[in-house]
Amino acid sequence: MLSKLNPTQREAVKYLDGPLLVLAGAGSGKTGVITHKLAYLIEQRGYSPHSIAAITFTNKAASEMRERVGKLLAGRGAKGLTISTFHALGMQILRKEAGLLGYKKQFSVFDSADTAKIISELLGAPDKQDIRSAQSVMSGWKSSLTSPEQALSLAESEVEQRTALLYARYQETLRAYQAMDFDDLIRLPVELFQNFPEALERWQQRFRYLLIDEYQDTNDCQYRMTRLLAGNYAALTAVGDDDQAIYAWRGASTENLKNLQNDYPTLRVIKLEQNYRSSQRILTCANHVISNNTKLFEKKLWSDHGPGDPIRVFAAKDDANEAESVVMRLLAHKFEFRTRFSDYAILYRSNHLSRIFEEQLREQKVPYTVSGGASFFDRAEIKDITAYLRLIANTDDDPAFIRAITTPKRGIGNQTLEKLASYAGTRNISLFEAAFESAMAHQLNARQHEDLHIFCNFINRMEARAGKEVCATVLADLMSAIDYEAWLFDSHEPRQAETKWANVIDFVGWINRKSEADGKNLLEMTQTIALINLLESREDETDAVSLSTLHAAKGLEFGHVFLVSAEEGILPHERSEAPEQIEEERRLMYVGITRAQRSLQVSYCIKRKQGKEWKSCEPSRFLEELPADEIVHSGIPRAGSAPQVNKKEGMEKLARLKAMLG
Repeated sequence: MLSKLNPTQREAVKYLDGPLLVLAGAGSGKTGVITHKLAYLIEQRGYSPHSIAAITFTNKAASEMRERVGKLLAGRGAKGLTISTFHALGMQILRKEAGLLGYKKQFSVFDSADTAKIISELLGAPDKQDIRSAQSVMSGWKSSLTSPEQALSLAESEVEQRTALLYARYQETLRAYQAMDFDDLIRLPVELFQNFPEALERWQQRFRYLLIDEYQDTNDCQYRMTRLLAGNYAALTAVGDDDQAIYAWRGASTENLKNLQNDYPTLRVIKLEQNYRSSQRILTCANHVISNNTKLFEKKLWSDHGPGDPIRVFAAKDDANEAESVVMRLLAHKFEFRTRFSDYAILYRSNHLSRIFEEQLREQKVPYTVSGGASFFDRAEIKDITAYLRLIANTDDDPAFIRAITTPKRGIGNQTLEKLASYAGTRNISLFEAAFESAMAHQLNARQHEDLHIFCNFINRMEARAGKEVCATVLADLMSAIDYEAWLFDSHEPRQAETKWANVIDFVGWINRKSEADGKNLLEMTQTIALINLLESREDETDAVSLSTLHAAKGLEFGHVFLVSAEEGILPHERSEAPEQIEEERRLMYVGITRAQRSLQVSYCIKRKQGKEWKSCEPSRFLEELPADEIVHSGIPRAGSAPQVNKKEGMEKLARLKAMLG
């Protein structure tokens, strides 16, 4: 089973004598180590799959691991193995233990749109920036296990005080709705384990071995959760890379790698330094850049893929020239080497930088995908309509109930909902079910009670029809009854309302076409929509150039990478001033470099347009840290330097093109 691993990887898989940290450099096969260790524990060491948990950060990473372990075990005995994200594991724990924390088992999980709505109502319809800022601050408090009371006592400014008071009201509202947000899925298991030793004992007995992926990305809360689960057994393998820690803004802390050494004095550290992805020149550049950071652990990546192409640094006249030259070079390279579009990536520091490259790619009719772009199904207007469909399919869906009953507004306000949620919580039933209980008639005035019943009876009627009648008919009657179009135009600027309504028409048209093609009714179509993320993942298979931020590109690899806009104020970001912030930006540069397998071009602009003014730009300080003998400069020469022209390389290229053209 382990024959395909190198000696260091094999050592990491077989080590079970205590806690282990696997320092896995970029492209060093860390997923292979984790999946082989899972298979090894089950096949060779007799662990029950039920007693092992592998925890990672994304659904994509979890499903890749699941698939690879399945192949290694060839279907033998992987049933019951937990491979999940931190949040999915938190959800699993909370579904079992909700009662201890005063929640019903069917608690709701609110996404950022649901929580933004709560914050908006609590603050009295502020602007979107205030909502995003409050969400970010409260998320930070939850990640560091700071309660509303602690946040208030630590508040130093009036703004911090106001946010801390909002935090307390926000938590009360979530509790009234029997709901949790994304951060609660980690925070509450920690609270549970700290306050209920019997629950902690149950889960420590359940999981006898833990494997944690991307350990450098854990925040305080995730660290505490794994520390508690590992308990005194410390049967734990953590896999991470301090050189790829790029999520400090999300609460992640490289201190957690240091904490491992403090918490587990017997910790064994194994370094994976052989890279299976990139040519040696690319790794030499990556090693040079990252060596300027203070190091927790020294390591040097190496590869036996040969030296590879020289690294190019291109100086563009301006951002339009940069975009044009990158796309032209990409097309010329594709023509010369007969590659696919999907072999290429254009990587940048911030989302706003993609626009000009998108324009140029469209102009040249080059297919492309943008990572981190919002899904069509994440748009507010689509989620509004989906909430009705979810509620018709499952009246116990509390977030769908709240969204549907308040959008469009129909005389049912926050007070009514809070009374309903509070009563549903005491009875441990859904909001929809609570609306029909006779006790609610005494808690609400006659008008509120009547409005509530009108809405719920309407949903019941639609549910009765949705399983029997043609999808298009039921959907048309639903849209007509809720009068969503009129509400959109009453609530938004005309142009915005038109765009949103056009999206709704597209969505309804898509449902009708798909239901007819698949022979599904509206209830069955709702389940199809719930699986839409699986459908969308197919775009990974298309032959298209990838445009991505450096953050979103982590964990990916491409044959040929264009790392663009490497300028002071962009990379490193203008708000990065403190030494630790500059070090994080340098790690971003390192992540960008190590995405490349065969070739890498880094580019920057001499000037950029800001509004109507031209602003001169400085090349990123990280370009100075690249090894001079591995770099070929091109484009506009910097003052005092002669342009570098490699005549031999130019002649070889010309000969190749002539040969291709016959």
